[in-house]
Amino acid sequence: MGKEKIVIEYQLAAKAPAIAWSMISTAAGLQKWLADKVKDNGPTMTFTWGTTPDNSKTLTSDVVEKKKNRHIRLHWQEDEDETYWEMKLDESELTGHLVLVVTDFAEPDDLDFLHGLWNDNIERLHRATGL
Repeated sequence: MGKEKIVIEYQLAAKAPAIAWSMISTAAGLQKWLADKVKDNGPTMTFTWGTTPDNSKTLTSDVVEKKKNRHIRLHWQEDEDETYWEMKLDESELTGHLVLVVTDFAEPDDLDFLHGLWNDNIERLHRATGL
């Protein structure tokens, strides 16, 4: 069975996209909330979780598409399929605030885990930046 697509929306406490964009599209921004270390290598980004060599995991994503103040789409190099993960900035029609729309893929048995992982990541984003 293939991976299933999930789309999750998170309200951000901001109206202008510039700060939120830097948090989702730059190594320095992503390192504040998504991974312990992020390195931007141009067409790729390398993410490391954990701080010691024997207790860390490193994954590399190809930057598939990037449109300033709109969205960034990446593909884990370790994934053989055509899946991707994306963070997109939209505007809430109701509040006028920004909404971060996350798209990701997981095996059916891992969907709850992936939802929880993104919820935890976004909580760290809120704590680190106030967004």
